[in-house]
Amino acid sequence: MADANGSVLIREFTETLTVPVVNKTGASVGSITVDPKDFGGKINRQLLHDVVLMYLANQRAGTHSTLRRGQVAGSTKKLFRQKGTGNARVGGKRTNKRRGGGTAKGPKPRDYEYHLPKKAVRIATRMALLSKFIDGEVIIVDEFTMAAPKSKEMVGVLKSIKIGKKTVSKLENGEKKDIEKDVSLLDTTLLIGTATYDENIYKSGRNLEGVKVLPANEFNAYMLLKHKRLLLTKTALEWLTAPKPVAEPASPNVTVAETPRIRLGRAGRIQKRKLKAAPAAA
Repeated sequence: MADANGSVLIREFTETLTVPVVNKTGASVGSITVDPKDFGGKINRQLLHDVVLMYLANQRAGTHSTLRRGQVAGSTKKLFRQKGTGNARVGGKRTNKRRGGGTAKGPKPRDYEYHLPKKAVRIATRMALLSKFIDGEVIIVDEFTMAAPKSKEMVGVLKSIKIGKKTVSKLENGEKKDIEKDVSLLDTTLLIGTATYDENIYKSGRNLEGVKVLPANEFNAYMLLKHKRLLLTKTALEWLTAPKPVAEPASPNVTVAETPRIRLGRAGRIQKRKLKAAPAAA
């Protein structure tokens, strides 16, 4: 499926993906293969766009307010008579055409919150995760634990994990030279995912600019796409790829008593009296 510009909106992925595994010192300790089917195997750009817009809209405070014509200070008296002055006809001084007057159709406080279907939001989260794996923006860390909350230790771990190189121009003796420099996780925006809430890791990373720590069950499409890199623990990846339990349907032999709908007004009062009298008659 493609949009009006010819770009593909829905893409399917079937080939397994290889994700590098490193330790806290940044040394490679192997790799893990990920099956795209664990995350749905499809990426729908339109759905991701809609879900991200929903999260952004729900963050808006909506406290903007302007004064209308009837709310600004000033008299409603006509400034001068209609005819005989040679000037153009005018009304009151609070009109939006005059300086200090009210605002015509200006914004008022409102609630921007809305919600898409829960199933669509969950699917978008899986799609955002899959896009991270496909773009090679995921790194798995082996045994990522901390004895105590220490931001300094977290900075050391993120600095030791390299993600590439960049060329930096530098002047030496009046000459411009290009120098290659290592790029670490600390040089970009990062989302750290743990299997469960880890207080030490959370407190160590919450004070670092561009770093966000979340348990895997609190991931959402907006947070995944907002941060350039994703650092997952092994247990978090296992939780994400594990099949989730499906609620069993109710047995057909079990009958659930339906609660009658109480109507309004006189009909509702008669209905309540009948319901009270029914157990006594039985």
